[in-house]
Amino acid sequence: MSNKTSPWSKDWYKEHDPIYIATDCIIFGFDEGILKLLVFKRRVEPQKGAYSLIGSFVKLNESVTDAAKRVLEEITGLKNVFMEELRTYNEVMRDPGYRCISIGQYALIRISDYDNELVEKHGAIWYPFNELPELVLDHDIMVKDALTRLRRKARYQPIGFELLPEKFTIPQLQNLYEAIYQKQMDSRNFRKKVLSFGVLIKLNEKDKLSSKKGAFLYKFDYDKYQQLVASGINFEV
Repeated sequence: MSNKTSPWSKDWYKEHDPIYIATDCIIFGFDEGILKLLVFKRRVEPQKGAYSLIGSFVKLNESVTDAAKRVLEEITGLKNVFMEELRTYNEVMRDPGYRCISIGQYALIRISDYDNELVEKHGAIWYPFNELPELVLDHDIMVKDALTRLRRKARYQPIGFELLPEKFTIPQLQNLYEAIYQKQMDSRNFRKKVLSFGVLIKLNEKDKLSSKKGAFLYKFDYDKYQQLVASGINFEV
């Protein structure tokens, strides 16, 4: 069978209005105990100069997922980071520039890992989550949806480890979860709970930046985590 498109089908496609497909990336980072979001000032109309999520139109030769990965790498220089599709935003008037459907993707990165020069080159800014400026279009809704998803996922999976350095302390881990949920947690109960999962490897090293005595450093045991996921364990903190 020929792979060529028939003249009939080409004419049929031309009879329908074109619609743009875009992807917008909600990029979370964690730095010095603060949950942050990567935004930039929009360089094109409509709403040029207003704060926006990082995004792009999807090219004809790429999937939506590949487009989101391209955007993330172009802005931060990072590959192979945690990224997940959020949902489709398809309100007719969501973009006053043209009829455009956007598929939201949220990503989690360690701020210490990103390429600072690339971020500055694109005019991107890390904003503390509780100090975010108003964003263009429906981007505020996307951010709200992404935070809801992050909180829900963090209740049942140790997703927060994607935001921490390779080696971390229990207090740093607790700070992360408190930043995600925007509430204080009891230190003793938190430590007992996270250690009970058996997915942390205690190292013979200490972080002495916060005190002379120091706190032991840990690493995340991905292999053990996968085994426990397969057995159906609940990681709710």
